[in-house]
Amino acid sequence: MKRLSSRLAAAGVTALTGAAVALALGSPATAAGTSYVALGDSYSSGVGTRTYISDGTSCQRSVYAYPSLDASALSLALTFRACSGATVADVTNTQLSALTSTTAYVTISVGGNDAGFANVLTTCAQPSWLSNCYGAIDKANSFITNTLPGRLTTLYSSIKSKAPTARVIAVGYPRIFNGEDCNALTWFSPTEESRLNATADLLNSKTQTAAAAAGFQFANPTTKFVGHAVCDNVEWINGLSSPVSESYHPNIAGHRDGYAVVTKPAFGLTTTLSVAATTAKAEKSAATLARDAQRYAAADRTITPERIVAPDLTTAAAKAAAARAGVDLSSRASIDAADRLYDARQLAARS
Repeated sequence: MKRLSSRLAAAGVTALTGAAVALALGSPATAAGTSYVALGDSYSSGVGTRTYISDGTSCQRSVYAYPSLDASALSLALTFRACSGATVADVTNTQLSALTSTTAYVTISVGGNDAGFANVLTTCAQPSWLSNCYGAIDKANSFITNTLPGRLTTLYSSIKSKAPTARVIAVGYPRIFNGEDCNALTWFSPTEESRLNATADLLNSKTQTAAAAAGFQFANPTTKFVGHAVCDNVEWINGLSSPVSESYHPNIAGHRDGYAVVTKPAFGLTTTLSVAATTAKAEKSAATLARDAQRYAAADRTITPERIVAPDLTTAAAKAAAARAGVDLSSRASIDAADRLYDARQLAARS
């Protein structure tokens, strides 16, 4: 391990109408107006920023998330529906009711929870003698390739039906890792990290294809986050954190300097607000966003928040696996050596 993770410690806007800009850019025309609905999962709600509005739900919506920052910068009226744990079905059942024929802008990030990515990360963080990371990744990739596209197509059709003149922006996911594991309490190998990043790329590819077929924009954060992954010198994504629910999600900088920079141009609007002014305006919107979200609190409570679990080598299952693998749990060297051995064996078995 190269270091212990610090994560364990704890104005005016100049705007063209959506229709005018869409025509200028050769994109589908949008309704003129300022109504903006943010749909999706934890990567849109702001999990990882550690600061959330008090709306009576477990959605973990943050004023520092890119929907809030974009709305503040572009003077849009935000209805913030994105929620931690949301799947395609959850978006359909609990979030689409916020869309109307007058909705001008929509952002949507979804698919990671359908593929069980939180469970995959939980599995891959464990030593290889206790888990099978590659098997978990293969299962997620199969789902993303064979099942998710149909779900996205149906969802996007529903969005178009409910908000027929809206400019819709499908938002992708960043690569989380840089090939290094700097956390003393996780066991990601370089190959596992590479394949996890490839899964994020696959998810983005399938999302972009479905979005293009629906006539939607696609905002890909991959390039913007290069150099800011877990264990990079300037992290925009949390590694294993305390509380653990913050893990593997963009932090405030990730939303401000990553996601908001990537998504804002897709609205086709112009802003003159500085980053500082945008952030200050977003912070002042907390009470308004909370009151608005409370209208949907009952529906939001039906969504199960995603659950990431930190590796625990004190459980009965871990002790039994260690015994089978000949691991001395009192020795970090023994734990790590067996991890490397079983990682190599699992790779060989896949080949």
